[in-house]
Amino acid sequence: MIGLYYSDEVVEEVRARNDIVDVIGSYVNLKHKGNSYTACCPFHHEKTPSFHVSRERQMYHCFGCGVGGNVYTFLMEHENMSFPEAVESLAERAGVSLPERAMSKDERKKEDERSRIKEMNKIAAGYFHYLLKTEHGKNALEYLTKRGLTEETITKFGLGYSDKYSDDLYKYLKSKGYNDEEMLKAGLIKVDEKYGASDRFWNRVMYPIIDPNNRVIGFGGRVMGDGTPKYINSQDTPVFDKSRNLYGLNLAKKSKRKGIIFCEGYMDVISMHQAGFDNAVASLGTALTVGQVNLIKRYTDRVYLAYDSDDAGTKAALRALSIMREFELPARVISLKPYKDPDELIQTEGTQEFEKRIEEAISGIMFEIGKLEEGFDQNDPQERTEFQKEAAKCLSKIMDPLERNNYIDSVSEKYGIDKASLKEAVTAFGVSKAGIIDNSVFKQQERRGSPQEEKEKQNLKSERVLITWLINDESLIPKVCLYLQPEDFFDEVYRDVVKMIYEQYNTNSKVEPAVIMNHYHSMEEHEKVASIMQQDFGVEIDEVERSQAVTDLVKRIKRKSIQKQLEGAGTDLMLIKRLMDEKKAIEKIIINVS
Repeated sequence: MIGLYYSDEVVEEVRARNDIVDVIGSYVNLKHKGNSYTACCPFHHEKTPSFHVSRERQMYHCFGCGVGGNVYTFLMEHENMSFPEAVESLAERAGVSLPERAMSKDERKKEDERSRIKEMNKIAAGYFHYLLKTEHGKNALEYLTKRGLTEETITKFGLGYSDKYSDDLYKYLKSKGYNDEEMLKAGLIKVDEKYGASDRFWNRVMYPIIDPNNRVIGFGGRVMGDGTPKYINSQDTPVFDKSRNLYGLNLAKKSKRKGIIFCEGYMDVISMHQAGFDNAVASLGTALTVGQVNLIKRYTDRVYLAYDSDDAGTKAALRALSIMREFELPARVISLKPYKDPDELIQTEGTQEFEKRIEEAISGIMFEIGKLEEGFDQNDPQERTEFQKEAAKCLSKIMDPLERNNYIDSVSEKYGIDKASLKEAVTAFGVSKAGIIDNSVFKQQERRGSPQEEKEKQNLKSERVLITWLINDESLIPKVCLYLQPEDFFDEVYRDVVKMIYEQYNTNSKVEPAVIMNHYHSMEEHEKVASIMQQDFGVEIDEVERSQAVTDLVKRIKRKSIQKQLEGAGTDLMLIKRLMDEKKAIEKIIINVS
């Protein structure tokens, strides 16, 4: 736990004014189920919802990937924010005025580092843009103008050129007062033991990557000539995560056009903006990610895919459609054939034709089924049957019954399939894929270490499981605290958590996990504390089994605590005698959960 940046009172006021269901619901589509809300997890790709949000506890947890925490944790994880940034963002959302905060030394260092990287990126982008207009960037500028880009567009996107000398930017940033370590963390240089520092980008057309708040967070670079790789992107840095950003979104979010158009590359986005389709974006050298889908959902509920029409583009579109469906973001596919990409279509046919293609875009489901049909000979009865089965599988993925029935009607009519038979097959596939989520909270595949390491793991697991019992069943607290005090817990964080649990219970007769989370400010601490605050164990056991389980945990932790004290007792005979008496008394401990 690190020093506070705002008082406990301020942190808790901001948290209390931001209902976790409302906040997370602005990012993912939550559905009310029992005592909690569920959704497909925004932090990993899944088909069956295992992400739970509790309004009562003001906590969330995913039983699939294990993430969890309070509303601060969510913003830190989802938006890559520091704890103070999460507090400030939520304070603004709730209209809470924050006092001036005094940063800890560690926080100040991290904040300064992020600020320096952003400023460095801004300076580098300006330098690249300057070079493009000089004799050094003549070939790069010629490449861009041959691609049909105007001077206005080049300026609008801040395009530039990295010089052919491999240490050009390095020397320039040195002259601006930046050191090697800062440039390395910003991803602008590489360091080789033999050759020293060199630019990560050289002899390339440069595409600054700008976040929705108009800050330069990274770069993409296209090589001039026949060098390889053709394109490279910035590595992940303290300010840049390629899986959670989109190229062109800073401009597309301001578009008056309906929806967002996804393209594959930088030039597609730029060409489309120049042609008036200023709602185009692209992923950053990777297939579409969960983080990018969550990002785009903040700005639109209508998405078009304008991926390349070749096999690679088709596969990318199918992958993107699968992810978007899981997050209930419907998408339509724009046909570019016979042209390879949006740029080629617009250059050849003009903007009116592209407008027409947008109007004629087909739904993702119909696109998928159309691609399925291409793989089967419809004149062969067996292959036709296989196609119809695959189509039924595809339709079974649609959760909304009305939408599913409408698609059954359309597919039946388009492909000449008996409607009743298709509906029966869709229902059968829907039932067969239903299953039970494995909610084993502590099931892990861990590397086995030495016997001593394994023993320590078991000790920590005992502490973790017991704390989870205490949080889920507050009636256990007065019974457990008769035998265990915070100092009996080996792990420092667990010790702090137990102390706060006891204090909350003694003061308010209840435990508020979300308030406990307020005391931890790093992502690592949030993840650790959240892992012991799950909503349930995913299993049902009776009172006798529960009593035995809790009793065993208390005994195990107490034995370990006494053993550690004995090891440090030295020659203090009175202390040793007292500890031995306590050790004998452990066997008499009984925790009754009824």
